[in-house]
Amino acid sequence: MSEAGGAAAGAFKVNSLTGLDRADAVEGRVLWDGPRSVWNVAMLAMALVLGPLTFSGSALAVFLATSAVTLCAGHSVGFHRRLIHRSFDCPKWLERLLVWLGTAVGMGGPIWTIRLHDSRDWAQRQPDCHWFLRHAKPLVIDGFYYLNFRLELARPPGFDPGPGIGDDRFYRFLDRYWMLQQVPIALILYLLGGWPWVVWGVPVRVAACTTMHWFISYFAHTRGPQDWSVDGAVIQAYNVPIMAIPTMGESWHSNHHAFPSSARHGLYPGQIDLGYRFIQLLALLGLASNIRLPANLPARPGITPLTARALSAASDRQAETLAAKVRDDGRA
Repeated sequence: MSEAGGAAAGAFKVNSLTGLDRADAVEGRVLWDGPRSVWNVAMLAMALVLGPLTFSGSALAVFLATSAVTLCAGHSVGFHRRLIHRSFDCPKWLERLLVWLGTAVGMGGPIWTIRLHDSRDWAQRQPDCHWFLRHAKPLVIDGFYYLNFRLELARPPGFDPGPGIGDDRFYRFLDRYWMLQQVPIALILYLLGGWPWVVWGVPVRVAACTTMHWFISYFAHTRGPQDWSVDGAVIQAYNVPIMAIPTMGESWHSNHHAFPSSARHGLYPGQIDLGYRFIQLLALLGLASNIRLPANLPARPGITPLTARALSAASDRQAETLAAKVRDDGRA
């Protein structure tokens, strides 16, 4: 492989997985995920029962504020763009704060999230994958499986989150006790606003964020506009414009699949990306650097532009790579 090709492969590979030449994305069994199932059902039940009984204007404000902070700074920036894709650099103390906020969303700990994300993305890039990862079932049934079950592949990839993550005691602590991170949040909210703030700041928020994560994952892998496709992938990604604000820009999923190492997901005019705006704010404060964007990343192999505007967000090297690909396909 050439030096340029090696750099491109390193920039866009699924970072934590090993032994991919021996792994199989198709054969496996679906098992009930007891702890997460009980957690998700309990949060949803409390939200549906206690939410209407404790509703107030201030409780709604607490729900919106805590959801915005944990989803944007935590899940989108801390978990996804920093810890998983390393799309920007920041001080370790800040990374840990962002990762704690990501854990506070209530879906799982950081190491579990990396493994789930990378295993799913790797499988969906293959020519075929298990039905559990395809989002091919009807909406409600897919949600039932997503929130209550897990996939155990017969020949899974190995997993190594790497130095600074797998050997970080704080991250291992969060991974083991991720549910308990709601306790300090609940105590603070109770002292400030009583039970209505607790209900809307914990179970209502956790249920809404967890359900929304499944919802956007379903539509972002089944339908919607695209600017790019990934060659040979059984599951393609789509943009879901209506969810751009509540997902903090994560719903520009076709863009993200094309350039997973990019800190910016909303690449084209009108595509709101609050997660990227937060990273820009960190940079303005001197807390983020080396921000990776399609224009400064190595050319991504194995993607095809689908619209006239697609290449406007990419680098000149990407355009040259695609032009060479078209020439090679013509000769073939």
